[in-house]
Amino acid sequence: MIGRLKGELIEKQPPQLVIDVNGVGYEVEASMNTFYRLPESGQQITLFTHFVVREDAQLLYGFYDREERSLFRTLIKANGVGPKLAITILSGISTAEFVRCVNDGDTATLVKLPGVGKKTAERLIVEMKDKIKALGLEPASDFHLSAADGSDMASMEPVVDNCAEAESALVALGYKPVQATKAIAQAHKTAGSDASSEELIRVALRSMVG
Repeated sequence: MIGRLKGELIEKQPPQLVIDVNGVGYEVEASMNTFYRLPESGQQITLFTHFVVREDAQLLYGFYDREERSLFRTLIKANGVGPKLAITILSGISTAEFVRCVNDGDTATLVKLPGVGKKTAERLIVEMKDKIKALGLEPASDFHLSAADGSDMASMEPVVDNCAEAESALVALGYKPVQATKAIAQAHKTAGSDASSEELIRVALRSMVG
C-alpha cells in the first residue's frame, strides 16, 4: 500500500499528474479540488494517496489532505461507486459541500455531477450519512469549491492551449464532449483569455454544479 508521496511535481495535466520521488516518476490521478491547491511544476509537494489494484491496471489516486482521501475511501465503498466516479464527485464539489449535501438530503446538487443519477444520489445520501458522522467531517455553510476564491491560481503556469486541456479534463471526469466544450467556452469568457486551464475548469465546474 502506498499511503503518501513526497517529491517534485514534474507534470500536471488534469486530472493526471506525475511526481518524481527519488528518481521514480509516479503517475497519480487527483480530483480537481486537489489540483487547485497544487503549486506550479518543479515544486516539492506531499500528497496522501490510495492505491487501487485491478486485473488490468494499478492506479494511484492522490489527495491534498487526509479529509479528502478519507471521503474518497468511504465513497468507493458505497454501492455503485468506483474510484472514477468518486474522483468526479470530489472534482465537482468540495469535501465540505458533499457533507452538506448528504446532511441536507440535497439530491439536486449531486445529480448535476456526471454519472450521478437520481437513484445514485439518493443511495449516496442514505449510505453516507452515518459514515460521514464517523469521519467527523464538517459541512459547508455555503456552496464553494476548495479554491473558489482563486487564491492559488496566480501560481499556475500557462499552457499552450488552456481551453483544449480544460475540455480534455472535463471529458476525463465524465462530462460529454459537447457539454465540456460549451462549459469551457463560457468559462473562457468569464475568466478571461489569460486564465489557466485549472482556473477554466474551476469556473466551468462551478457553473455546472453550483
